[in-house]
Amino acid sequence: MIELHQVHKAYQVNGRDIPALHPCDLHIGRGEVFGLIGHSGAGKSTLLRLLNRLEQPSGGRIVIDGEDVTALDSQGLRRFRQRLGMIFQHFNLLSSKTVAENVGMPLQLAGELSRRAIAQRVDELLQRVGLAEQAHKYPAQLSGGQKQRVGIARALATAPKILLCDEATSALDPQTTGQVLQLLAELNRELGLTIVLITHEMDVIRRVCDRVAVMDAGRIVEQGAVAQVFLHPQHPTTQRFVQEDEAVDADAQHADFAHVPGRILRLTFQGEATYAPLLGQVARRSGVDYSILAGRIDRIKDVPYGQLTLALTGGDIDAALACFQAADVHLEVLR
Repeated sequence: MIELHQVHKAYQVNGRDIPALHPCDLHIGRGEVFGLIGHSGAGKSTLLRLLNRLEQPSGGRIVIDGEDVTALDSQGLRRFRQRLGMIFQHFNLLSSKTVAENVGMPLQLAGELSRRAIAQRVDELLQRVGLAEQAHKYPAQLSGGQKQRVGIARALATAPKILLCDEATSALDPQTTGQVLQLLAELNRELGLTIVLITHEMDVIRRVCDRVAVMDAGRIVEQGAVAQVFLHPQHPTTQRFVQEDEAVDADAQHADFAHVPGRILRLTFQGEATYAPLLGQVARRSGVDYSILAGRIDRIKDVPYGQLTLALTGGDIDAALACFQAADVHLEVLR
């Protein structure tokens, strides 16, 4: 659905080119939920603004749904943007208009439907996001989660193929964040929307995205399936995001492990292997004792996973490692 070919962006500051996005390649599949994660200033918002052509790239090609959008004129851009929906961090609702008027505004601007058809479409959208009873209220009368649902309904007004989400949950509390992410997942599944979601929270990526690109200093430093990137991060920036999500202090953890005897390893389970009684089986076969130093069991989107850091002592450790390698787990020997 979305292809970036050596796309880059620089801004002129005092006669000098300051790069905001270095040349990058990116492919986002049709119907995919794709995450862009990075700290503040990483370039993710710049990349998003290039996708909807609010910014003109300094070079490269952007192809969306088979069309080179870098070559569009102003009229072509207007038609193109009607196929995109945009959800903002701080909602961007018009305070002087009701919920229904906010949702219907894109349709009024498009000028293709009658008032009656617009009202019918608005009713359908508010029903879809669970706000039918709030149609005549004003934004100031809504909670943060309700405002974001209005923003989502407005983004869906023109029946877009692509939904762009700019930090759509960062202004919300954890419970409301979960509700909004669940709604986005339902829209992706039921409407086949391609969703591009930018965030600085790895938990958001883990809960809703299929694939992810990690950005740092205007570069894409790592990308791939969320499970692969989350469970086996390669770049230091990705590793920091995972540690932040797990509330792990890597330096402190390594210092703690320095005093732990035995062989230290990390096991990663996915799918049904997460619930298999593997540790007991290996201990009985090899005679090793094990201590669990760290671990978690959770889900990446709909797939269960687990990661355990173990210390093995006694028995036949090589036989234990062979058992782990023969099982449906990923094994890393840390020491």
